Amino acid sequence: MRLVLTSDTHVPARARQLPAELLAAVDEADVVLHAGDWVDEATLDLLAARSRRLVAVHGNNDGPGLRARLPEVARADVGGVRFAVVHETGAARGREERCARRFPDADVLVFGHSHIPWDTSAPGGPRLLNPGSPTDRRRQPHRTFMTAVAADGELAEVTLHRL
Repeated sequence: MRLVLTSDTHVPARARQLPAELLAAVDEADVVLHAGDWVDEATLDLLAARSRRLVAVHGNNDGPGLRARLPEVARADVGGVRFAVVHETGAARGREERCARRFPDADVLVFGHSHIPWDTSAPGGPRLLNPGSPTDRRRQPHRTFMTAVAADGELAEVTLHRL
């Protein structure tokens, strides 16, 4: 199953619309995982309409409308891989151990908030993936999102796309 991982879209605060490259990837994906900070409901509606399956959470910049529609934590089994999705995981220091305790049943944790791409594994715990932001690079050299493939209980071909 082809996946798109994204977070921190911040439309229209940081961009007027989602990048064409991200939307093209969404159109090809079997599952889209969004780790929050949508900012507007129109972006949620757009991705929900274009995605075959959307697994999403709200973030700290999402108002009451988005919070009413999206959970703080989402879980999904995709291709035999157990995913958890959350917006915030706290400080980078100690993140792997903290997330291993919080999400002991997840194989992969997708998170956002920092706009900083991240790919590590917690000892005995989940693989942690932050796709960055496709609209706001903050202190990073590029705006980003990720793609991956989940099949037969394995996550493969994790790719960071620079926009």
